[in-house]
Amino acid sequence: MIDVYKNIAPKGDLMLLRRLGDALRSRSFLHVNSTREGGGVAEILHRMIPILRELGIDARWEVIEGDARFFDITKKIHNGLQGNEEIITDQMWEYHGEVNRRNAEKLNLKADAVLIHDPQPAALVNFRKKGIWMWRCHIDVSGPKMAVWNALKRHCEKFDAAVFSVAKFARAMPVEEFIIPPSIDPVSDKNRDLSDSEIRDAAERFGIPRDRPVLLQVSRFDRFKDPIGVIKAYRMVKKYNDCVLVLAGSPASDDPEGEAVLNEVKEYASDDRDIFILLLPPFSDKDINALQRMATVVLQKSLKEGFGLTVAEAMWKEKPVLGGAVGGIPLQIVHGVTGFLVHSSEGAAFRIRQLLNNPDMAKRMGERGKEYIRNNFLITRQARDYLAVWYAMENKGRKVLEL
Repeated sequence: MIDVYKNIAPKGDLMLLRRLGDALRSRSFLHVNSTREGGGVAEILHRMIPILRELGIDARWEVIEGDARFFDITKKIHNGLQGNEEIITDQMWEYHGEVNRRNAEKLNLKADAVLIHDPQPAALVNFRKKGIWMWRCHIDVSGPKMAVWNALKRHCEKFDAAVFSVAKFARAMPVEEFIIPPSIDPVSDKNRDLSDSEIRDAAERFGIPRDRPVLLQVSRFDRFKDPIGVIKAYRMVKKYNDCVLVLAGSPASDDPEGEAVLNEVKEYASDDRDIFILLLPPFSDKDINALQRMATVVLQKSLKEGFGLTVAEAMWKEKPVLGGAVGGIPLQIVHGVTGFLVHSSEGAAFRIRQLLNNPDMAKRMGERGKEYIRNNFLITRQARDYLAVWYAMENKGRKVLEL
């Protein structure tokens, strides 16, 4: 499987990945998160686990189980960590811990390295067996409600290390801290090349006209993704440039607010026949790929964002991208070079019109964007980084790997 990246990923990434694989061969590496479908974390794990196994590492992926009450609490924790006012009582935190305890009794947590993803399973650290335990925070915790952060930190401080996506997300803790941005898999169904007929088939199935520019945002239906703001920007553009808007997303089993936000978006879109709201089933990777390839301009107008991998996905397909200047999006978009960063619906509308009216500029941005993603945000680099952190944590004070 690694050979398929030979002429795609940078040679240095592949060399380091193989050397680290040799050093950690036959060791066990466990990942734990809260869902197998929906969102970037699950998507990355689906692609990364086979790569780690091919390197000779015993890689496993476990998912914690919880009821509606648990995921309602963890959604509040998520929102509070991103700065929203949330009421999370002591009883809620106790229930969060109780659900983690039940999962600890059922899951096999024995591994040489354990990577716990996000707040939902963070309390599993209280039941650790052996090995290096690392907490992977995928969300923006740069400006949290401190009561929420302090409550969660009680667990996070018990890990050996914490990993964040962007330097400004990191918070002071008495553990080793590392920065590892997420990534995309260029050979997955979501990112591989598609034929014109495959793209045309998707457009026909969804009823999307291709005789006008297509504006697209792919994201779960979450208020932090600002789908209402995207519709506002589209309506401003529509006054001058005839176009259509596509809002596409999949449900996530750990997000209880998704249905309510989807209904809000449908109501706000009203009966505009040029707005296409698509609730795609999980694992609709090929359809998302086709939507991104048929798009003229791609948006990720987030108000808060952990990283926003849909930005990298669209840039890989040589599309000009407009992103909210939040979270990890500025790490991907070099403003004015590979896309534009925006702060409002009005700003998004201005940049959309600029791109629609200057197709040569849009083409140049897309080409630069693909090379930027190739050099910085492919899955081979992220797998390399995870193994490097594990190796470094195990070999502190000892002679390190010679390359």
